[in-house]
Amino acid sequence: MLNRRQLITSLALSATVLALPAPGLAQPAPTTRIVVPFAAGGPIDVTARILAEAVKGTLGTVIVENRPGAGGNIGVGAVAKAAPDGLTLGIATTASHGINPWLFSKLPYDPAKDFAAVTQMLRVPNVLVMNADAAQRLNINSLADLITYAKANPAKLNYGSGGTGSAGHLAGEMFKNQAGIFALHIPYNGGNPAQLGLLSGQVDFNFDNLATAAPNIRSGKLKALAVTTTQRAAAMPDVPAISDTLPGFEIDTWWGLVVPAGTPVETVRKLNAAFTEALRSPEVKARFATLMAEPAPSTPEQFDAFMARERTKYERVVKLSGAKVD
Repeated sequence: MLNRRQLITSLALSATVLALPAPGLAQPAPTTRIVVPFAAGGPIDVTARILAEAVKGTLGTVIVENRPGAGGNIGVGAVAKAAPDGLTLGIATTASHGINPWLFSKLPYDPAKDFAAVTQMLRVPNVLVMNADAAQRLNINSLADLITYAKANPAKLNYGSGGTGSAGHLAGEMFKNQAGIFALHIPYNGGNPAQLGLLSGQVDFNFDNLATAAPNIRSGKLKALAVTTTQRAAAMPDVPAISDTLPGFEIDTWWGLVVPAGTPVETVRKLNAAFTEALRSPEVKARFATLMAEPAPSTPEQFDAFMARERTKYERVVKLSGAKVD
């Protein structure tokens, strides 16, 4: 018979053997996370969750982690400091990788050096909208009409945005510069208050996200004069592009996937293949369409070059606007 010490030793060895993986059995894949630098429920969060679900057959479990704050800087900074093992991806946006480097005096990351691009996810057109009653009263039916009115009536127009340095503010400054007009900027505390200000007639026009503005455009409360992409938006093909009137005008909302710098190239390629395949799938395209979003899968090199061009563009626009956040 076994004595007490032998019995304990035997049980411990048995437990160790049971804890070891059986030979030939695959180990569960590690969990991949996508860090969204904004709160849950917004379009960036929603599209990240759509993609996380779409790639689970290829990458295994993919979770979305929301790290909001400081205009996206907190979440993006966390991605920059994460291990470069391909298990942490972040969402790079117009703000974090285009505008913020010039808007903020100090950032917790370097957009050019701290990340490796994976793929662009999508582009969402912005749209120049007027209060429909104001447009009718001023007899403005097109972008050319708005420019003509502004030149004939200097300092009589104003426009709203979600805040100083926001995409809507910068689009307005870029428009004023290229059109050679003046309109007073009225900053609101967020996109929703800015839209309410437009609907109530406090301001004359805004540059808004097409997905946000679409319900009020369709109801007739807002008049869409032009979209800010170089081509017409598939969701509203009857609305012309600003570039039809002001050649070269292009300013829209985009976001995509990045990983920490130093992530192995073969890992980046694997992630790119999984996410671009998902972005091209009919199911993902259909779900993005409900948000007025157009999938924009790309190679890592294409997305990296695109973000570099955006930084160059926004450096000029932010300086033009005079916006600064310390």
